Amino acid sequence: MTDAMRKKAVLLLSGGLDSTVASFVAAADHEPVVALGFDYGQKARRRELAAGYALARQLGCEHRTIFLPFFREFAQGALTENSQALPEPATADLDDPEKGKASAAAVWVPNRNGIFIAIGAAWAERLQADVLVVGFNAEEARTFPDNSADFVRSQNEALEWSTANGVQVLAPTIDWTKRDIVARAMAMDLPLELVWSCYEGEDEPCGRCESCKRFDRAVGAAEAEAWLAARRKRMKSR
Repeated sequence: MTDAMRKKAVLLLSGGLDSTVASFVAAADHEPVVALGFDYGQKARRRELAAGYALARQLGCEHRTIFLPFFREFAQGALTENSQALPEPATADLDDPEKGKASAAAVWVPNRNGIFIAIGAAWAERLQADVLVVGFNAEEARTFPDNSADFVRSQNEALEWSTANGVQVLAPTIDWTKRDIVARAMAMDLPLELVWSCYEGEDEPCGRCESCKRFDRAVGAAEAEAWLAARRKRMKSR
């Protein structure tokens, strides 16, 4: 497909696994015009935004940071509050419904994805982009309802009314598990060495939070350890 035929896309690019793969998959048919990252006081904001910027360069589009200081007034969970420890579930507990709900509640930020989509859709309308790309997935939709296909459908219904050009949310990974997402990254040889999939914001991923546990489990299930290690080695040698 030629560039002239490709529709335009705004990317919600957190710098994590899901949004990264969703963005690259969508870029096959949609021209990325801007990637948006958000600073809402989250512990990992420095690392997430750096990852998003590096990935946007790979995608050939501008990266913009959206600052949301008002989140600090009501986002009081472990994702943003230094005084609250992040849940550290065992890998065996990741698929336990009750333990999953408890972990999700600890890091829940009120209407976060709804606000991100509203802001992203406004950018998309302004730039005459057709779609807003998000990195939702079936695995986390079990405990985070704002990752689900029903949520995307409801957002698209609302956007038909609230955007002049009918911007639609595109979620390429909506039906995939984390293992599926890593497998697609391997097949496309995507730069997963650039992603930041940790709720903490230290120099290295903590390896203990739910996001790290899901990422590590997916890499293991997809037998991607050697491939990812080789990509990381190449990046360090540049």
